[in-house]
Amino acid sequence: MTSDTSSPRTETGLGGSSELGARVADRVPDLVVAHEPTARALRRDLHAHPELARAEHHATARIAELLTAAGAEVKLLPGTGLIADLGPDAPRERTIAVRAALDALRTPESTGLPYASTVPGVAHACGHDVHTASVLGAGLVLADLARTGDLPHRVRLLFQPAEEVMPGGALDVVGAGAVDDVAAIYGLHCDPSLDVGTVGLKAGPITSASDHVTVRLRGTGGHTSRPHLAGDLVFALGQVITQLPAVLARRVDPRAGVNLTWGAVHAGDAANAVPAEGFAAGTLRCMETEAWHHAGELVEGVVADLVRPYAVRAEVDLVRGVPPVDNDIHATAALDAAARALLGDDGVLPTRQSLGGEDFAWYLHHVPGAMVRLGTRTPGGPTYDLHRGDFAPDEGALAVGMGVLALTALSPRALPGG
Repeated sequence: MTSDTSSPRTETGLGGSSELGARVADRVPDLVVAHEPTARALRRDLHAHPELARAEHHATARIAELLTAAGAEVKLLPGTGLIADLGPDAPRERTIAVRAALDALRTPESTGLPYASTVPGVAHACGHDVHTASVLGAGLVLADLARTGDLPHRVRLLFQPAEEVMPGGALDVVGAGAVDDVAAIYGLHCDPSLDVGTVGLKAGPITSASDHVTVRLRGTGGHTSRPHLAGDLVFALGQVITQLPAVLARRVDPRAGVNLTWGAVHAGDAANAVPAEGFAAGTLRCMETEAWHHAGELVEGVVADLVRPYAVRAEVDLVRGVPPVDNDIHATAALDAAARALLGDDGVLPTRQSLGGEDFAWYLHHVPGAMVRLGTRTPGGPTYDLHRGDFAPDEGALAVGMGVLALTALSPRALPGG
């Protein structure tokens, strides 16, 4: 964080033109420093005790305890997750939401950290512990301002379960009415390709649509010496694995960035037996919403055509996941102003649309908002990619995430028309 941020705040209008707004914004860096140890302790607690989707009971209870003690109005969501309101009662048009995801991945951890996962085969390899601690820390900063009457509008913190599964927990939160009375929503996601002290921003689509696809083939099975009598299921599955991505790439506009990548394949256990059943499972990703719908509609018909010559039956299970996160231009500008006030111009970098999926996208179908990418790489250090067991973000990112989210939530720019 830059130590002298008064000039950028004045230029970006974080507090409007009022002296009070500038004074409140000036308090944020010191409040971040005061609350960062609590955020760090929470992050390490969650990291050591990761919980899978819709089982985030420890995380929910711990966050509720901290925010209740800070004076927030806490409401538990059905199952797991919670919302916490800060500041004065306000109508929808003066309420901002900030969202974090709670769940971990079914991935073994290999970081060797003293607070590494104590749950075998489960780890926070996507950085949701960092997201959650950043939003919690920002909430503690805003709670301090609310107690002194310096929070200018309502802020709602959303701690969402089940981001890592499809369909994701964002749909549960929306269904519970958590964004019905919200004017705009903001979030962040770890980016291990960016150094700590920087963030990445982009107006428009910043992630891609993502679905889960499973293709199951069934036949009679038999001896490998007589594949013509058994129906060569493994060969047919190979055709699906290689040809389905190729056909989609030629039936959908290539500018839409359609990508089908397989992550799991299984068929048979013996070298001399044709199996009676096999499957391939993967993800279908697309950079455009319209093309996403078209690609999904094609899959079942293409698979049927591919396996028809091989005397096997195909069953396609396509689970609709998420559309692209489409950052609102006005909300992106609010994040940009807050980040520049905190980090300086060099701390805000342009970023490209990725093929990753994020169910934050569903909130943006109901309310405008934007997601920022949070740099988590130690400057000069290695890049630990997401969804790897050795993913080890630099904890210096917590103060950055806290500050950017707190300043955004304070800003009149963060409200539509502000």
